[in-house]
Amino acid sequence: MLATLLATLAMAAPDAAAMVAMLKTVDDRAMNNGDYRSTFFLEQREAGKSDLVYEGEVLRRDVDDKLVIMFNRPQSEAGKGYLRIDDNLFFYDPTIGRWERRTERERIGGTDSNREDFDQSRLHEEYTPSFIAEEALGAFKTVRLKLTQKEGEDVAYPTVEMWIDQAAGNVLKRQDFALSGRLLRTTYYPKYSKQFSASKAGDVWIATEIRIFDELQKGNSTTVVVRTTDLSPLGDEMFTKAWLEAKSR
Repeated sequence: MLATLLATLAMAAPDAAAMVAMLKTVDDRAMNNGDYRSTFFLEQREAGKSDLVYEGEVLRRDVDDKLVIMFNRPQSEAGKGYLRIDDNLFFYDPTIGRWERRTERERIGGTDSNREDFDQSRLHEEYTPSFIAEEALGAFKTVRLKLTQKEGEDVAYPTVEMWIDQAAGNVLKRQDFALSGRLLRTTYYPKYSKQFSASKAGDVWIATEIRIFDELQKGNSTTVVVRTTDLSPLGDEMFTKAWLEAKSR
């Protein structure tokens, strides 16, 4: 459906309804309508420092907007984790046994990634789109949109520019800007995988590789690789502070 919609752009720039439809389709492709569990590998590179490598898990319940990000390795980070409930993001550090509320700009594990890189996509709810251009991105034909934060929505970045593949409908590139207009991050999505979801009765498209480049500290970057995914139902207790605390012991 999105490919057909995007094909019409060769004739004319899309109107507001068409652009919102694009964002809804991007959101729907990534949404499971049920539960989601994945294991990930995360590599942080900083200029002049040794690379840092993390392993962890992500648990999601898309219907209730719940999210858990938990680190398993290295040993110094094991048991640390994040819990998102009702638009609130909390961080737990087992070394001090305390929960702290964090903002949407929280750098997950001190890397260039944030909550949005692991959570479900809510673009059509959080942003208002406007058309920039049709552009070539390497061998891909894309539609480039500017997304502006909607009033009252809590997001990491007030302005986003996004390149959507006209043929496949996947997001290929994203740039995040501060309120001042300064470019903060550039993110590429070079790999996707498709998995059938029983709860959705349809396919879910998962970005299995995400490359994030820090535009303020040149030379700093983060790579997220999703190793495994499971769309089976998860227990209610897994989206609680008590469960994360118990896993960290």
